[in-house]
Amino acid sequence: MHHSHQTPPLTRRSLLALAAIAPLAAATTASAAAAEASAVGGERLARDGVQVGGGAAAAGLPARLTARSWLVADHDTGEVLAAYRAHRRLPPASTLKMLFADTVLPVFPRTARHTVTAADLADIPAGSSLVGIQAGITYTVEQLWQGVFLRSGNDAVHVLAHMNGGVAKTVAEMQAKARDLQALDTHVVSPDGFDHPGQLSSAYDLTLFARYGLRKAAFRAYCGTRTADFPAGGGRTFQIQNTDRLLSGAWGLRTYPGLIGVKNGYTSHAGNTFTGAATRAGRTLLVTVMHPGNEPDAVYEETAALLDWGFAHARSARPVGRLVAPLSEGGGGGGDGVSLPRRAAEAGMPGTGTGKSSVLWLVEGAGGAAALLAGGLWALRKRAGGAGRAATGTEPSATRAARSARTERSATGTPRRAAGAGRRAGNRGGKGRHRG
Repeated sequence: MHHSHQTPPLTRRSLLALAAIAPLAAATTASAAAAEASAVGGERLARDGVQVGGGAAAAGLPARLTARSWLVADHDTGEVLAAYRAHRRLPPASTLKMLFADTVLPVFPRTARHTVTAADLADIPAGSSLVGIQAGITYTVEQLWQGVFLRSGNDAVHVLAHMNGGVAKTVAEMQAKARDLQALDTHVVSPDGFDHPGQLSSAYDLTLFARYGLRKAAFRAYCGTRTADFPAGGGRTFQIQNTDRLLSGAWGLRTYPGLIGVKNGYTSHAGNTFTGAATRAGRTLLVTVMHPGNEPDAVYEETAALLDWGFAHARSARPVGRLVAPLSEGGGGGGDGVSLPRRAAEAGMPGTGTGKSSVLWLVEGAGGAAALLAGGLWALRKRAGGAGRAATGTEPSATRAARSARTERSATGTPRRAAGAGRRAGNRGGKGRHRG
């Protein structure tokens, strides 16, 4: 015998609930679209997935890229040739030192001398990378910057920051410089890039920092220096080497032809980050790679692969965005229709520490609201059947999934995926330790 099944009618209360959800879904979707359109440098840079223009150029992209975010741009024109999650906010590690240099490098002449005090070194985070500065020794400003660029020395950063009026003043000036450069994904907590909650940047912003810095001869000279003699006290010196493996060729990597800098970084939370610049046949390209896979050389290998792609396809690739000019030099808002004060205010807000940009949160929020609306309809239609299953001791799958998620969070404190990511990061070095 055939049994017909009728869907229970929706009650007035259910219809009112769905009516309340529908505007939320529509508004969130609209907000996501507006946020994408407001992205600095062009709306495509806020999209998920690889952004590249031109069939041949797209086909030539490296097949295995593990980075969570990357960008390839022409240094001279500012055209972004390809990108992946360019505005995703992630911990920058020592690549943030590029912004530090953009901010403080013009303040002191390179021949100026400073005798380091214990107070200059008192607030360096434990586990920092160090060049080996000692209290009581006099250094030139040039030597301090060599410590910053070659060894990623947090001790050199803090000495320069104290010379500049203190760490807090320097952080405020770096944040102001980021706003002027329209690097609105960046939130500065410390001048050295060390791991701190809310200290975030993006592949787009780091590329802006590199492009701006490379216009200055001193910045260009420091980031391209392979070795230097550094004071050890008592008239002695020791040699320091640049930790940029594409520049130095260390650890089994070959030097990249035409590389002119710029800055690498590593912490256990951020993983590896790198912005590199190279020149070939009169064209200079910038590549930023953030948080690739666990292999220690992955950040350099993927940077080299993207540089190779850029030099091979720069003529055929259609730009997917642009690196904007600083506001102080007449740079516009990226054609986004959003007021600059509003975007600057948003940039100054601490990040969530999730590694997701606000744009991506909005997109995901839109999907969640839509799913909630659809799920509400499904749940209401199935309510009678679900109640019947509960009465017979059969637990609905949605309830099981929710219970499982609650159990996992209560046992570990974080979702399993986040915990796994932490373990992987922990395998790369001590917590918060810079590796270069």
